[in-house]
Amino acid sequence: MSDATGASARLGEILAPMRTAPPESAVLLDIDGTLAPIVPDPEEAAVPAETRDILRVLAARYALVACITGRRALEARWIVGVEELVYSGNHGLELLHPGAAEPDLDPAVVPDVRRARDFVLELDAEDVSAAGVRLESKGPIQALHWRGTHDEPGARHLAERIAASAEGAGLFPHWGRKVLEIRPRRDIDKGTAVARLLDGPDLRNALYGGDDWGDLAAFDALDRLVETGSLGAAVRIAVASDEGPPQLAERADAVVDGPEGFLEAMRLLAETSRTAGG
Repeated sequence: MSDATGASARLGEILAPMRTAPPESAVLLDIDGTLAPIVPDPEEAAVPAETRDILRVLAARYALVACITGRRALEARWIVGVEELVYSGNHGLELLHPGAAEPDLDPAVVPDVRRARDFVLELDAEDVSAAGVRLESKGPIQALHWRGTHDEPGARHLAERIAASAEGAGLFPHWGRKVLEIRPRRDIDKGTAVARLLDGPDLRNALYGGDDWGDLAAFDALDRLVETGSLGAAVRIAVASDEGPPQLAERADAVVDGPEGFLEAMRLLAETSRTAGG
């Protein structure tokens, strides 16, 4: 047996709870670095055609297939290009159902919608521009990006100063891969998004795949749901990256090599779902 064949067989065993019971299973997915390759300009991110095709197969067979992302929900659906999925945007603050024209905003965050935006508007525009930091407004969450800037260490240093200032203003900084998010509330992360999506009596198994710091919270949520008996089985897949946190691989049931490696896991889920569907 070749190494590739052996790795595929081991991955198939890990995915067995999902593959044998698609009607009781949820497939939860990060986008950037998991479904879509990381690119210098986040606006140019795109999910490959084969990945889109497999996502449509999974959506037709599994109880729930959802993308959980820090991007806005409508932007996420545009990047993925699959209407049939649920999109949990802004780390769960937005929920976009298949066919919906606009996402639903979590009512709990409505009073805080302007806080992070007002903070960012008060930053020194010359300092931000000189560092090459790009600002992105995501409604209640504001993001600062510095991937590909002329001085990434200098931009990171500026981001650290901004994060400290945000904490002093009662906001909550959150770090990602060459991005800092300023959030209005502490209880906003992919873990809370996972818990909301899986809050139903008919789901017994769930898979989550991700590559970044924020995906650790999703792993935490799956652990809690298994411990309380809300889930029978959980599968955690880490997508390896030079920029990703080592804790993700340490906590994962399986580690795959980049979006191509994660695509192999999706192929296995899709093959079984076709069989299960007859």
